[in-house]
Amino acid sequence: MQIHVVKQGDTLFSIANTYGSSINAITEANELNTPNLVVGQTLVVPIVGQFYFVQPGDSLFSIALQFNSTAEQLAQINNIPLNAPLSPGLRIYIPPQEKRTITSLGYIEPLGNNVSPTLENAAEKSAPLLTYLAPFNYRVNRDGSLTAPPLNRFKEIANTNSTALTLVVSNLEEGAFSSELAHIILTVQAVQNNMLDNIVNTAASIGFKEVHFDFEFIPPADKEAYNNLLRKAKERFQQAGLLLSTALAPKTSVDQKGILYEAHDYKAHGEIVDFVVLMTYEWGYSAGPPLAVSPINEVRKVVTYALSEMPANKIVLGQNLYGYDWTLPFVPGGKLARALSPQQAITVAREQNAAIAFDPVAQAPFFTYYDEAGMQHEVWFEDARSIQAKFDLINELKLRGIAYWKLGLAFPQNWLLLDNGFNINKVT
Repeated sequence: MQIHVVKQGDTLFSIANTYGSSINAITEANELNTPNLVVGQTLVVPIVGQFYFVQPGDSLFSIALQFNSTAEQLAQINNIPLNAPLSPGLRIYIPPQEKRTITSLGYIEPLGNNVSPTLENAAEKSAPLLTYLAPFNYRVNRDGSLTAPPLNRFKEIANTNSTALTLVVSNLEEGAFSSELAHIILTVQAVQNNMLDNIVNTAASIGFKEVHFDFEFIPPADKEAYNNLLRKAKERFQQAGLLLSTALAPKTSVDQKGILYEAHDYKAHGEIVDFVVLMTYEWGYSAGPPLAVSPINEVRKVVTYALSEMPANKIVLGQNLYGYDWTLPFVPGGKLARALSPQQAITVAREQNAAIAFDPVAQAPFFTYYDEAGMQHEVWFEDARSIQAKFDLINELKLRGIAYWKLGLAFPQNWLLLDNGFNINKVT
């Protein structure tokens, strides 16, 4: 699979010719609705393996190291003498690499009382590449009962694709995570027992295979109470044949301050649950200043800390499937940024005749434009390069897998590269 960054003068014909592909194959793979390309846009070209264009100072040995190959293999495949100097611009074929098997989870969030056709379609398209489909969410009430989300055909879709259903449980109340509700759940045993009973019964009646706790804004004093709930839940769920996972705020140290972080005990979660999902996104968020949503340099810091507290095979990397469009100048408490999918971001760039730049530190694309009212905008989003950087991190550190927040936002390049780079574990 080839990632190509569009340059001035590129056309679908010239790109297809460069890689031995076709216009139709590239159009279908990237779900393009126009042949008009944006400078800086990435395209995934569906070929076996990939090509690398020699840069000044490259050798077969340095290229082989970059792609987990050997100089001897590259010399043989490309019919090049092993120690011959390489001319800049020379095209080197890189064969496909052996694929690791990982876990993948997709959160999906119906809004209101119905599952929209868009969400149902997203579930059907992504389920073949998911270990777990995770409807968001079952809300815990103050008596320990659960308020269920609409599920519609999710069970059928999951079963058809050998994908397990995850029962996501949260302390959301009236649209926000409630510290007060979390405290009740963690400290009132009758409520806690009722909640666990309801989870086990719901899982059995519907067919959930895994339970996922997304408890946020927990009072710091309740950290050990949360750990004790996990121990208790793990024992109950194990007896019922259920796995247990948790969502963890993106910490970089054990003593990180703030209500998002202090009650999330990485070491304890790593010891108790089957796996954790690191919420490694929202550095750039709707109420904050323009930033990459999941900059690789910040994501790596979180993963590095997590690895100091738990084994790699317990860690699932959280990944956003969206970006934001900010109106400038940014004013704290002012207008919220507009969320948009990677496909929508490309459309905006095309309509505004804006070239797409790439931040090498964050490993994320961005662009700016002016709207009809003369207001400047800054857009950060995801593309093939940014998602491949996360996949490379997963492979480098041998993490368990990836979890997507959230399905329903068009990003075809992600699914192509996920399928190209990994085998997906199926647990049903």
